[in-house]
Amino acid sequence: MFKIGDFSRLSFVTVKTLRYYDEIGLLKPVRVDRFTGYRYYSADQLPRLNYIIALKNLGLSLDEIKLLVRDSLTPAQMRDIFILKKAELQQHVADIQKRLEQVERVLRQLEQEGKMSDYQFVIKKVEPVKIVSVRGTVPTYHDIVQLVEHLYPVYQTHAAKIAGPFIAIYHDMEYREKDVDIESAIPINGEFEIKKPLVIRDLPGIETAVTTIHKGLYETIGNAYRALMEWCEDNGYELDGPDREVYLTGPESVSDPAQYVTELQQPVKKC
Repeated sequence: MFKIGDFSRLSFVTVKTLRYYDEIGLLKPVRVDRFTGYRYYSADQLPRLNYIIALKNLGLSLDEIKLLVRDSLTPAQMRDIFILKKAELQQHVADIQKRLEQVERVLRQLEQEGKMSDYQFVIKKVEPVKIVSVRGTVPTYHDIVQLVEHLYPVYQTHAAKIAGPFIAIYHDMEYREKDVDIESAIPINGEFEIKKPLVIRDLPGIETAVTTIHKGLYETIGNAYRALMEWCEDNGYELDGPDREVYLTGPESVSDPAQYVTELQQPVKKC
């Protein structure tokens, strides 16, 4: 038998790792001295330890390895574990490939334009929220102010219940030159009395949204939408619902339009 230090040198596995494998029941010593606490291992445990190391090098977790080294596991059960691991690794490779493609796009842009894009895109989940809102058809996109004006009294009278910045929801699924269906809203906590045309409702979340930040005048926000559409096309996404604008910093807090900050939230799904 070998003391744990000698077994460590023979197996090229640290003493700390051997102790941990003992603690979790993955590889227990053949004997533990009840007086000194020394762990002793035998040479015939080396094949099992090498098997554990080989499985770990394949990317399996210790929990998965504990299942695989059990003598009671059938070949079919072992096969299922490896099939799941294969799928996991394939997804990891696909994720890495996506990142590589994104890096390549940034490099191409740097080579062609000499600078990074003004817009960076993030896929995220948008949580549902309670809102007070007004929805209507206005002549053009710029006329959203007609709807926002209904919300200003709420913003002033119920400030303690305001839970976030103004939101615009564009319900048309295509660009319209006139008669635009828009909803203007404010997130709130709780409820209070309102008058028509205002309503209080639950705004559903977005399971998968492509988001980006536009800085500056609202008149130039079309640049952000064009960049977002190009990103969706390059990354295999299609639109999946009305887009939203969240006015993180707007005229209610800064006087210079160049300081406006708007987040675009576009629901998407894989093509």
